[in-house]
Formats: sequence, C-alpha cells, structure tokens
Amino acid sequence: MTDAKSSPIELRIHGMDCAEEVSVLKRELIPLLEDEDRLGFDLIGGKLSIDISSLDVKLADVLAAIERTGLKAEPWQDAKSERESSFWSQHRRTMLTTVSGVFGVTGLVTQLMLSRGTSVTSESLPLAAVLLYVVGIIAGLSLVLPKAWRAALSLRPDMNLLMTVAVVGAALIGEWFEGATVAFLFSLSLLLESWSVGRARRAIASLMDLSPPIAHVRGEAGDVTDVAPADVAIGSTLIVRPGEKIPLDGRIVLGTSGIDQAPITGESVPVEKGVGDEVFAGTINGDGSLEIASTKAADDTTLARIIKMVGSASSKRAPSEKWVEKFAAVYTPVVMIAAVLIIVVPPLALSGEWSDWLYRGLVLLVIACPCALVISTPVSVVAALAAAARNGVLIKGGIFIELPARLRAIAMDKTGTLTQGRPAVVDVVPLGGHDDEELLARAGALEQNSNHPLARAIVEETERRGMTIAAADEFATIQGKGALGRFNGKTYWLGSHRYLEQRGQETPEVHEQLEAMQEAGRTVVVIGNDHHVCGFITLADAIREESREVVNQLHAAGIEHLVMLTGDNEGTANAIAKQAGIDEVRAELLPEDKVSAVEDLVAKYEHVAMIGDGVNDAPALARASLGIAMGAAGSDAAIETADIALMSDDLSKIPWLIHHSRRTLHIIRQNIAFSLAVKAVFVILTFAGYASLWAAIAADMGASLLVIANGLRLLSDDYGNS
Repeated sequence: MTDAKSSPIELRIHGMDCAEEVSVLKRELIPLLEDEDRLGFDLIGGKLSIDISSLDVKLADVLAAIERTGLKAEPWQDAKSERESSFWSQHRRTMLTTVSGVFGVTGLVTQLMLSRGTSVTSESLPLAAVLLYVVGIIAGLSLVLPKAWRAALSLRPDMNLLMTVAVVGAALIGEWFEGATVAFLFSLSLLLESWSVGRARRAIASLMDLSPPIAHVRGEAGDVTDVAPADVAIGSTLIVRPGEKIPLDGRIVLGTSGIDQAPITGESVPVEKGVGDEVFAGTINGDGSLEIASTKAADDTTLARIIKMVGSASSKRAPSEKWVEKFAAVYTPVVMIAAVLIIVVPPLALSGEWSDWLYRGLVLLVIACPCALVISTPVSVVAALAAAARNGVLIKGGIFIELPARLRAIAMDKTGTLTQGRPAVVDVVPLGGHDDEELLARAGALEQNSNHPLARAIVEETERRGMTIAAADEFATIQGKGALGRFNGKTYWLGSHRYLEQRGQETPEVHEQLEAMQEAGRTVVVIGNDHHVCGFITLADAIREESREVVNQLHAAGIEHLVMLTGDNEGTANAIAKQAGIDEVRAELLPEDKVSAVEDLVAKYEHVAMIGDGVNDAPALARASLGIAMGAAGSDAAIETADIALMSDDLSKIPWLIHHSRRTLHIIRQNIAFSLAVKAVFVILTFAGYASLWAAIAADMGASLLVIANGLRLLSDDYGNS
C-alpha cells in the first residue's frame, strides 16, 4: 500500500451508518490533518475523502487514527461490494439482532413461567431468565460494545456509550427485561437504519447499472468480439444491435436509429440519430443497428462523470445538515448533564428513591441520542440528488439542492436557452461590389474554429452550398466582438453592429440597413475590410416552443424577476423577450458585462440563478448564486462549470427543479420538526415519571425510520409526475 499525496484519498469506512460515527472520526482526524476542510464525508455511500497533500502525514497514520475509533477503513478501490462480501459480513447484524430478540422473549417467557406470573422486576427473578436476558443483551450490544469502550476511554461519550450505560444501568437495578428490550430495540433500529440508508445508497449505485457489462467490438479483420467496456480503446468500432444499451460515448459512423436518452437526459421521447451524431453510454438503441466510433474511455463517459458527481455530491453538505450537526453537538451534552442531575439531585434534595431517579436518568440517556435527528437530512438530500440525476438534472452538492427553493431572480442567456440554439442563415446581403459567395467564404474562414452557435450556422451554410473554404492568414479572435484575418494580402474582419461602431466604419446608410434588419428580429453579422463594409449575413434563431409556458410557470412559482442577458443586438433581443414574456432585457453584452449584470441582480435580489451553456457563459454562471448549464450531455466543460447541469436542452426542467428543491426542503423541515418533537415529548414524560426505557428506544427507532421513509419519498419525485 503506497502513500498518496497528490490527490484526495478515498476510503471505505465500514460501520459508518450514522452521523455519530462521523463526529467520532472528526475528533480523531482533525488534530492529525489540522483542518476540517481536508475531510469529506459521504455518510450514505460510506465513503471518506481525505486530502493529505502538503502534509507530513502518511496513509498509515490516517488508518491508525480511524482504527482508534473502532471503525474499519480500506482504500475505496480495494473495498469489496456488498455482493462480494462474506455471508457473515452481510448478515451478522441481522443474525445478532434475531438472537437478541429470541433470547429476550425466551427470557420473559421463562420469567413468567418460573415465577408464576409475578412482576418482571421482581427481586426473585429466576437465574435461568437472567441468563437468557444476559445472552440477549450481549447479542444486541456485541457490535456496539467495542465503540462504547473506546468512547469511554477517550472520555468522549457517543450514542454507543449512552445505550450501553442505559442497558447496564437497567440490569444493575434489576430491570433485566427492560435492559434486554433496549439492547434488542437498539440493535433493531441500527439494522433497519442500515437497510434504509442502503436503499438510498442503492439508488445511487443503480446509475452504474445503466452501462452494459460488455461491448461488441469490431476488429480490423471484421470479426466481432465481446469486451468489457473498461478494456475498449478510444477509436474502436462498436456494434450496437437493436434494443441494446450503448456501452461507451461515441459518434455514429454507420446506421440510423431512435435513441432512448432518458437515462442521461431525462427526455421521454427517443431522439432520431444518424451518421456523425453523438451518442452516450447507458442510452438505449432503438430499432436500427449502429456502428459507433468510441470517443471516450469507460471511466470518462458522460455517465461515468454523472456517477462520480452524484457520488461526491452528498459529501457537500446542505445548510440544513450543518445546522442539525451544530444543534446535535449542543443537544446531546445538555441532555446528558440533565440525566446526571436527575439521578443525583432529587434523591439528595428531595429524599427520593435512588433506583427510581436512576431509571429516569437512564431514560434521558437514551433520549440524548440524536441519531433520528441527524440522519433525517442526509437521507433526504441523497434521495433528492438520485431522483434529479434520474431525471437528467445533475446537482453537484447538497448545498445546491436547497438553493433553487430560495431563488428570487433568474438571468438567462438567449441563444440555446430561450431559443433553440440552432440559428440558421436567412440572407446574405453584399455591399460595395462584393458577392454572396465571397462574403460567405470570408465569414466561413473566420468562423470555422469557433464553437459559437452563430459561427456554426455560417459554416453549415457554406457546407450546404458546397463551398471550399480557404484558411485565413494571421487569424485573430477579438474576445466577445468578432475575428479578423488576411486573405490575399488584405485584412478582413467580422463582428457585430457594436464592433462596427467601435471600428468607426459605420455610415448612415449602413446604420439604417442594420437597424431595419434588427427590428425584424434578425441577428446580423457584419463583414468588412480596412476600407469599407463588405456586407451582412442575417441569421434567425426560433424561440423554443416551451419558453413562454416556462416563463409563466416561473412567475407562478414566485420568481420575481426574469432577465435576458445576451450579446445579440437590442432589436433581436427585445423581439425574443416579448415572445417569451421576459421582464427585462440587457443586450449587446460582452462576457464581462454579463458578470456585472449578474452582480447587480445578486445585490438586489440576493438569491439569483444564471442559466447558460456552461462554456461561453462560465464567468456569469460562476458569479451567480446558482449556475445552471443547459444541454450539458457531452459537454465536459458544462458539467464541470455549473452547480447544476441539465443534461438535455429541455427548459421545462427549470420549474421542475424549483418544485423538487422546495419539496426537498419541506421534507427536511418536516423531519427535523418531527425528530425534535419526539425528543421534547419524552423529555417531559421522563421528568414526570411516565417514560420507560423500552418506550424511549422504541420511539427513537420509530422516529428514525419515519424520517428516513419520509426522505426516501423524494426518490419518486419524477419530472413527468410533477
């Protein structure tokens, strides 16, 4: 095993099922690492990420610190899956809980039979019943005792120590049945909690099942062999038969078919694709046979990146998770102090029975366990992240699942967001003796290396006309404005109306023509040389059919202000905004102008989202409270840049996202309120003398299961049902 210092180490932590274990790990690791920010906990996945770069700390030191907590750690890549684990590893908690329950019930039956129905707390408890209770207690606490012992040695009481003290205390005052019942119920609660958390974990893991286990690879000799996707080299030819899942990202080189992209983009209708089109691993081929040239390795496909992002997202805690953790850090010691006081003060001050008040103190120790409260939030967050990923919405952290619910304003790019993002050349208008083909040839040469939608439209028009494009000499890009280059010794430039004005080459006649075309809703690209304007290329981009409805839904959802930010001319921008129902338009913006516009909105509305393509709009997305990238499938930059990435171009996912976020926040608040209410009721009942140990642990177990079940409801929050 080697020490790694260049990147965070990922460890599988066996037995990390509750936030209590997270707190224990932090106490051991933070002094070693000097900074809590070097730790990343994925409670649902059982994963711990540790950054030991620039520290004189070895992996062995980290593993030793973890072992001191009673937990077991191993490198993530070496960890066995649940299916590969031994029978005992998979089922020991179930078996021990069953033994605890069986011996507890047998002890009670023996007690009643041998003592002829006397009270189970009788001092004349039969020895046989006591022995059965002891076996039940040992089985119920066997997985807890090592952790409790370490907590006692370190003088840092945790849930395991609290429960152990409660059980031992009950036995010492003769409440053997209560002690055995608490041991069984606590073991059962951990079992059910582990199962429930496992369901959330499996929801994430199910994303991995989208990729097929084999790929049909055509060799150079034409033979087809079945190979694991991880062993397929980039550039290999893949054969995908009708109905099969596509194993790797690639481009179609032969065939056409309808592709079900729902696993990646959440689109409900298959997309017809042919030669040259991009396809993604995990999507499902329709009726046609396809040959695909793979473009990415198995661990770098869009699906693989989604799985990695969702897996790490749960370690980026939501604000509610941080609040609960801080509350629990205060709540538990306060209740423990109250338990000590209730044991000591009444017998001394009020001459009460020691056994009676000791029993009440033990009940308070059970109530001091905050597990139901602390587990409520991460389960809800992970369920929400998994549901979103299944619907083609990649949310990159718990912190970002709550932000959409708080949005007050949204800024949107025009091209590709409100419009279809597929502008087409409408007209070529030559001036000064130039002709259509010359203008398109110059524009195509200057735009052929750009990924801007307008540039692609111009290049596509030259291809449609069958033109051969000669490369420009001394090519240069003018950021946010245009481009220039030399052809046959002459300099030609291309840009917007604004760039024309900055060059000082605009005449009144040219200005009038430009204004007329822009007022008609056209986007105009100007081509010129050092002497005059050579002509215009006008383009149009149709508004998305759903844009108006989405804007109405956002207003209905309480979004106060919707703004279009675009580099396009004001006439075109206003025409699109009017059709969509946008509140405000800011046009002719450079990338830095968009950043300033977003900053203005943040200053006024505080919680602001920016929706763009994730590449050209990256600076504005980064400055917004929440950056949302459209059409991120196949775009590594968009997935990396945005806080939330919509894998498809479906703008209607935005209202769904806000609904999903609000429902998540509502469920989290429900869980917190319910957990606190249960604790408060039992604190009152304990002081009044009406609470029992078994009832307290049963209530805590029930609360844990209810909040987990409530959180898991988010797994069914599908886009089509919202």
